[in-house]
Parts: sequence; structure tokens; C-alpha cells
Amino acid sequence: MPKISVRGAAMPASPIRKLAPLAYEAKDRGIHVYHLNIGQPDLPTPQVALDAIHNIDRKILEYSPSQGYLSLRKKLVNYYEKYDINVSSDDIIITTGGSEAVLFAFLACLNPGDEIIVPEPAYANYMAFAISAGAVIRTIATTIDEGFSLPKVEKFEELINERTRAILICNPNNPTGYLYTRREMNQIRDLVKKYDLYLFSDEVYREFIYTGSPYISACHLEGIQQNVVLIDSVSKRYSECGIRIGALVTKNEEVRKAVMKFCQARLSPPLIGQIAAEASLDTPEEYLRETYDEYVERRKCLIDGLNRIPGVYSPIPMGAFYTVAKLPVDDSEKFCAWCLSEFNYEGETVMLAPASGFYTTPGSGHNEVRIAYVLKKEDLVRALFVLRKALEAYPGRTE
Repeated sequence: MPKISVRGAAMPASPIRKLAPLAYEAKDRGIHVYHLNIGQPDLPTPQVALDAIHNIDRKILEYSPSQGYLSLRKKLVNYYEKYDINVSSDDIIITTGGSEAVLFAFLACLNPGDEIIVPEPAYANYMAFAISAGAVIRTIATTIDEGFSLPKVEKFEELINERTRAILICNPNNPTGYLYTRREMNQIRDLVKKYDLYLFSDEVYREFIYTGSPYISACHLEGIQQNVVLIDSVSKRYSECGIRIGALVTKNEEVRKAVMKFCQARLSPPLIGQIAAEASLDTPEEYLRETYDEYVERRKCLIDGLNRIPGVYSPIPMGAFYTVAKLPVDDSEKFCAWCLSEFNYEGETVMLAPASGFYTTPGSGHNEVRIAYVLKKEDLVRALFVLRKALEAYPGRTE
């Protein structure tokens, strides 16, 4: 039988989704599963987006332009202005989700063997996209005990060599919820400028910042406009993960020209998704304010509840809607699988994402999990209670 490719063999399974078969089996047994494993908000999509879909009056669902509809890109220009990100519609390319924006950025900017420095833990699919592009992820460790703050600049420079081509950050961060400080962003800017690197900045969670500290976009950093490639998506802020609309934003014309070749090869981004995304930009402020307030409450509920469970520790996330928590278990992947396959409390269990899948350094995150607080507070309270019972019963408990 023919062998699959080296690239196919090297592709990592998603730590977020790979336990899904166990969850399906648990549900088939009648177990209720609290999904804390995936960043799928349970809040309703804005009504203006749903209305736009319901009111589609077209005889043909045609291809859109490869870079996305101009009307959507113009409305995004106005959206970015609210965050002091000054771009033109020509600087924006609509993509099939933020994921395609990351992939196309890698394909356009990196040669096979080029290296990207990424703080870890990091969104697991960055590794998958790097493998797809033939690039190499070099991770720089952040730790739960230090709240996932960036290490000193010397640690970055230890990784930089003739193959280093880019730094990739996610701000606010998935999976940790960490928000980079002005000092840290300036540190990254100085490295990008000194070594003439690309800065890929995934900023899809900018709406969800829970601290008085300012949101510092990569686009705010002086002197590196031609180096910055911004990654964006409507999935999280409007609870529209399924419409698959993202954006790649850069002032670098050569990068845009290269990205457009890949866009043309895949023809066009989703038509229906663009209609919904464009309408979403007219979402009333009340929706955004209520969504934000809901996540503030959920964050408090989750973090307070986690840190009251014996042996569990989570720092307070300052953004996004995730946290990484340390558990008193021998192996978080085994624990997460055990919760779905062998455990239930009164017919209920929890599904968590093993944090080891967000690290590339062997052994890192072995007793950590990522938790998404995308459930209503009543469900979070119950899920925390079930998690406490699971930790009490788990045979691999360590303390």
C-alpha cells in the first residue's frame, strides 16, 4: 500500500478535537458532556447577520472576488479605525477564516526550512500551518507560574539564526488569555526591526480584554509597518465560527501580491459568510457590551471556581475567553480521556483540552488543560463541580 507523505505524517492531531470520538461515545451512553474544550461561543449571532442571510435575494450564488468584496473591506476599514488601526481597503484581503489568513501568510512569506519564533503554549494549528508551508516553529517558553509573561529579550535572541524569518504572537492569547504589555510589544518590535523579521500578529480576540491595560496592536508599533501581517476573524466577536470569514491585513504590497496568488488558486472566500460578516459590522453597541459583560462574569465564575478546587491553579486571564489551568494529575491527556470514557458524576462529565497539545517542547503542559469559558454561568458552576468530583476519583491524581 502506498505511504502517506512525510508532511501528512508530521501533521499534529488537534488537541481541541481529537478527543471528540470519546465525547460522542459518552453521549451515546446517555452522559451529558460539558464542553469546555473548544472556543465555540454559545452566545447568539447578531440578529443583523441572521437577517442578512434570511433576506438574501439572489438568483445565483456566484464567486466573489478573490480578495473579498470591496464593500466588506471598506466597512472593515471603519471598524479598524475604532482601534486606531489605520489601513485602506487595499490593505485587507478577506480569507476563509483566520486560519486561512495564517496559512497564506506563511506560504507567502516563508521558504521551506525557514523558522518562526512562537511563544508557547500556542494555538495548536499554528504548528499544522507551519508544517503545511514547510516552515519550522521554534518555541520560546512561557510558564503558568509566571502568568505566561514573555521572557527577556535575550531568550529570543538565543533562538535567532540565519534561518529565522518571523515572530508569531496571538494577542490576547489563545490558549492562555494573556495580554501582552506595552513593554513586551516594544520588545518584540525592537527584535523585528533589528533582525528585519516578519511579525505575524493574530488579534482575533481584541474585543475581549478585561484589564485597564491598553490593547496594543502590532499595527500600533512604530517603524515596522512593512513587517507586520495582521490576522483577524469575525468568528469569536460575533459568535460566527461557522461562516468562515477572516482577514489578512498588511501594508506590505509585495506580501499582498503573493497572498493574492494563493487566494486566486482557491478562487474566492465564502459568499454567504461575507454577506453575514458585512452585516455584522452594523451590530448595535448594546450587543457587544452585553457580550463583553457576560464574559467578564463567566471569567470570574470560572477562575474563582478553579482556584477553590484543591490542587488546581489558574492565573487570571486578561483577555480572550480561555485559561490554562494546572491540575493535580499525572497526565492531563490521560485525565481528559478518562473523564469521557470512564467517569461520570450523576450522568455528567466534562470535556477539556489537554494543554500538552499547545506546546511543542516534549513534556511541557503534561499536567495542564485549556478551558474555554463559553458556557453560561449555571453550566460553568455545574461543570466545575463535576470537575472537582472527577479529580477526587481519578486514579492518577498526584497530590
